[in-house]
Amino acid sequence: MTATALRTHPKTCNLCEAMCGLQVDVQDGRVLRIRADADDPLSKGAICPKAIGLAQLQDDPDRLREPVRRDGTGRYQAISWDEALDETASRIAAIQARDGDDAAGLYLGNPGAHNFGTVMYIAGLGRALGTRNRYAASSLDQNPRHAASILLYGNFLSIPVPDVDRTDFLLMLGANPLVSNGSLMSAPGFRRRLRALRERGGRFVVVDPRRSETAELADLHIPIEPGRDPLLLAALVHTVIEEGIGKKPSHLEDRIDGRAALARAVEPFRPEAVEADLGIPAAAIRGLARDFAAAPSAACYGRIGTCVGSYGTLSSWLIDVLNLLTGNLDRVGGSLLPTPAADLAQIADLRGTPGRMAEQRTRVRGAPEFNDERPTACLAEEILEPGPGRLRAMLTVAGNPCLSAPGGGALDRAFATLEFYAAIDFYVNETTRHADIILPPTGSLEHDNYEVLFHQFAVHNTARYSPVVIPPGPGQRDDWWILSQLALRIAEKRATSASVRRALRLARRLVPGPRRVLDWMLRLGPHGDGFRPWRRGLRLRDLEANPSGIDLGPLVPSLRALLEKRGRRLDLAPDVMQAELRRLAGDRAAIARHDDELLLIGRRDMRTNNSWFHNLPLAIKGPDRCTLQMHPADAARRGLVDGDRVCIRNRVGRVEARLALSDALRPGVVSLPHGFGHGTPGSRLELANRHPGVNCNQLTDPDVIETVVGNAVFNGVPVRVEAL
Repeated sequence: MTATALRTHPKTCNLCEAMCGLQVDVQDGRVLRIRADADDPLSKGAICPKAIGLAQLQDDPDRLREPVRRDGTGRYQAISWDEALDETASRIAAIQARDGDDAAGLYLGNPGAHNFGTVMYIAGLGRALGTRNRYAASSLDQNPRHAASILLYGNFLSIPVPDVDRTDFLLMLGANPLVSNGSLMSAPGFRRRLRALRERGGRFVVVDPRRSETAELADLHIPIEPGRDPLLLAALVHTVIEEGIGKKPSHLEDRIDGRAALARAVEPFRPEAVEADLGIPAAAIRGLARDFAAAPSAACYGRIGTCVGSYGTLSSWLIDVLNLLTGNLDRVGGSLLPTPAADLAQIADLRGTPGRMAEQRTRVRGAPEFNDERPTACLAEEILEPGPGRLRAMLTVAGNPCLSAPGGGALDRAFATLEFYAAIDFYVNETTRHADIILPPTGSLEHDNYEVLFHQFAVHNTARYSPVVIPPGPGQRDDWWILSQLALRIAEKRATSASVRRALRLARRLVPGPRRVLDWMLRLGPHGDGFRPWRRGLRLRDLEANPSGIDLGPLVPSLRALLEKRGRRLDLAPDVMQAELRRLAGDRAAIARHDDELLLIGRRDMRTNNSWFHNLPLAIKGPDRCTLQMHPADAARRGLVDGDRVCIRNRVGRVEARLALSDALRPGVVSLPHGFGHGTPGSRLELANRHPGVNCNQLTDPDVIETVVGNAVFNGVPVRVEAL
């Protein structure tokens, strides 16, 4: 048979938040090569090893490509799409009819955020279910940042990002963008951006318990103890207020309230009062505040390390307050709001859904709900605890909470008790192995895509559309189709009117696809024509004509106009943050640990992304990545040496790992990567199961959550480490 011609396809990598531009060479339906696209206006030729994973994922023999149902022997058998969707809808509707709407739950995993179809169509499934039992990976990593944005700007998607390409001083807490490529800060090629910062005479400071790959390049690394970042941030804010330093935010000054209340709230955090708790001299704290305030431009940025502590919302809020008080918020070279072509924050404003703070509490423990989602740390108890509203059916979308959520063992036991469970996923993983039905979507190369969410947080405004690279096989279906068809079937089964049921059956053929939705969003966005034919503006056809993407310009000040449009003022002292500062002031002694305890933190690896990719050859290449890192001094006190097998335990659980000594860690701190713990019977992940690692969430306590939004606390988990 004659080979077809080699074709090169443009693609935006959607395996992390960086959105690197790629060129994919394809022949006869197989990927021959993936390389960086030097013409992409955001990534400019940047690439990381994860890009290879697109091809490996496409060819993974463990991927499901048709719906399956568990039979009486526990094995999965292929079924048709109509069978799978109808049975899923019928089983869920029957359970809800018997036990109430909240008897069914929905969980959205991290990969869904990288898929336009999932982002835009998941809400319809949530509405069809009508349940309060909605969960997502966002309560495992980022909800505190969204809460701070609601408190300050009135919209959970209005997140200022550091203007890294023009700043003179970058202060970074709990982030490692050289490995992550940025998070809630899409910044591909971060090493190059740091090099440019240095070349223009700028300064870079990293605050982190570990001398990470990013901290290695910093002018100053401050090895703070896990959980102490809000103390440092409060002390910096106190210094700026007390000494009256920094530039005035002149264009925002008349929209700021609460200065006096903020000054009173941070009074307990004078540098001299917290230096012993921080282990940082007061003079060094004041010096850092003065240098930050005196820089021609400066940006403070915090990410996962600041969000997954006990004071995640407070830390995220203090970061923006520090930027604001020093005149660096909404300023070139400071922290700015991007202006994405398809603006989800604008849509949230128009729909009246800018985010909600803790209006309701969970059924079992009364934990705060946020943005109509319950904390994933509470999911196991909502399944296991009897009573009205108990979860008896679950839908998961691109998620593996048995590995990624606290108390993984309890979640595993909980999922095994469900009356019905369906998963939208193309793997039988540690969670979906419990599913009665699995609905597999197409892979990343088999559907078109637009990174609608992460352009919202990009350090430069661009837009790029990714068409299909490899056509899907017969019978394969995209995420958006599965979600919309399932939502309509569930709504039909739950409807009481025959005419409504007929209308819902008709609607299955009329659902607008993602291309049409994307074109509407682009035209309504800040760069679009607003559906006015006489006005030039961005449309989908423009992105298709520019396959490497369109440069929409650098970030620009826009916050004042946005606040005026929303009728909001900047409140520097909302009640909930004043309460958190009082709690922190009285809780400083509680941060201390027992003498023989160490504090556990996570870490990232360039070749993986949480539990993603562990079934791909790129993830298992090289040395064992799932080791317990420990400072040599801590090892010597325990009689441990490099390479020992050790037991890590606390009141929640116990795991075993190989010890790797590293002076990159602050003494008293140990580190295990997140997302490992494969090898579970029933999962179908051949490579991952051969290199299982250990699940650090067997040690993470689901009872310990952040108080404002109920986010999981992964940072600073007390553990004991002993030789086996």
